[in-house]
Amino acid sequence: MPSSEILALWKGILMTLTKQQIVEAIAESNGYPKSQSSEILEILLEIIKSTLESGEDVLVSGFGRFCFKEKKARKGRNPATGDDLMLEPRKVVTFKCSGKLRGKINRR
Repeated sequence: MPSSEILALWKGILMTLTKQQIVEAIAESNGYPKSQSSEILEILLEIIKSTLESGEDVLVSGFGRFCFKEKKARKGRNPATGDDLMLEPRKVVTFKCSGKLRGKINRR
């Protein structure tokens, strides 16, 4: 089944796309066994994770950019008690979709 047909199955359905569903889509669209499709996906995710861990961004043309950012320490508040506290510096990953993807999303 071509990937466009597989994606059409999810179109209009509000749901979370799981890793297992991605594996099944890879297997069905390319004729690979599910074990090989799972390995392909795991390799891709590991490349993305290791790149982000090294502090670099990941750009997937036509899809978007995973950006690594360092946040500074800042003041915060405990919502349960209302007490002020200091939030420690941390590293976060953000995703910014490409203009092409944004256009597809907004054409719904």
